[in-house]
Amino acid sequence: MRQFIVVGHDAPTTPDFSLDDLPGAGRLDLLARCVTSSLLLSHGIREDVRTHLVLGDTVTVTVDGATVQRLNPDERSTAALVQNALEQRGEAVGHVAVEPSPGVSLRRLGLAETLDVVAGDGQLCVLHEDGTPAPDLAPPTDPVFLLSDHRAFTDAELSLADGHADVRVTLGPERLHADQAITVAHSWLDTEGFGNFHGSL
Repeated sequence: MRQFIVVGHDAPTTPDFSLDDLPGAGRLDLLARCVTSSLLLSHGIREDVRTHLVLGDTVTVTVDGATVQRLNPDERSTAALVQNALEQRGEAVGHVAVEPSPGVSLRRLGLAETLDVVAGDGQLCVLHEDGTPAPDLAPPTDPVFLLSDHRAFTDAELSLADGHADVRVTLGPERLHADQAITVAHSWLDTEGFGNFHGSL
């Protein structure tokens, strides 16, 4: 199982946003791309992947590749899945999830609680520019990647993450958009550490 936790600092926590202005909705366009980059292949879906969007440190929307339906490559329809989940926020009681559509769930969890729930599932890798270069590490078997949106992690978030993390990892010499980092992370795992290339584009 591969998992991604993406911190959405300015992301909406209610459904009151326009699907016609996703950048203006706390960069929900970027978060939607993170979902599609983590789950979609050219002609298929990664069924062994779960992606968790931590929105405003208040709620976490999870998309499960094994069961999600109607996930398309465009930002708007992916954001609509998030919006639909937020419309059902009132049905989530405590930390019990509500599943408004197949493979999409919402829980009232901030980053700390999400790390408590998810980090124990595998090796937590914080994607950060000050990390160990990925080629110098053996790819983990069940990675949980933690990354931030268009904003850097706060000191408090990094402290919290380091309390759960096994390692900080950097994916290259240049800063990448979060969705691009997810693609590179998949490539690192798919190629067994960038060393075993086979198949096609």
